[in-house]
Amino acid sequence: MIDISITKISSKGQVVIPQEMRTDLKEGDKLIVIKSDNRIILKKMKNFEKNLEEDLEFARRTEEAWKRYGKGEFTSMKAKDFLKELKKW
Repeated sequence: MIDISITKISSKGQVVIPQEMRTDLKEGDKLIVIKSDNRIILKKMKNFEKNLEEDLEFARRTEEAWKRYGKGEFTSMKAKDFLKELKKW
């Protein structure tokens, strides 16, 4: 499952990783920061090469989805109705 959260950048350029997103991170872990166009990816250094292409593709698709959402191209429905639609797949 994909987790999504929102955070802010401080005046010093610091970013807080939301608590629910850092359950497998500990103090001192090194992170790689990857910037590609408007995408920024944080990845644990020990897993840097693992699935890097998939991470970049995920970031690209997420950005496209946000653009479509901003244009109103998504359908809104109740969770119950969404689950019914999901079962059809």
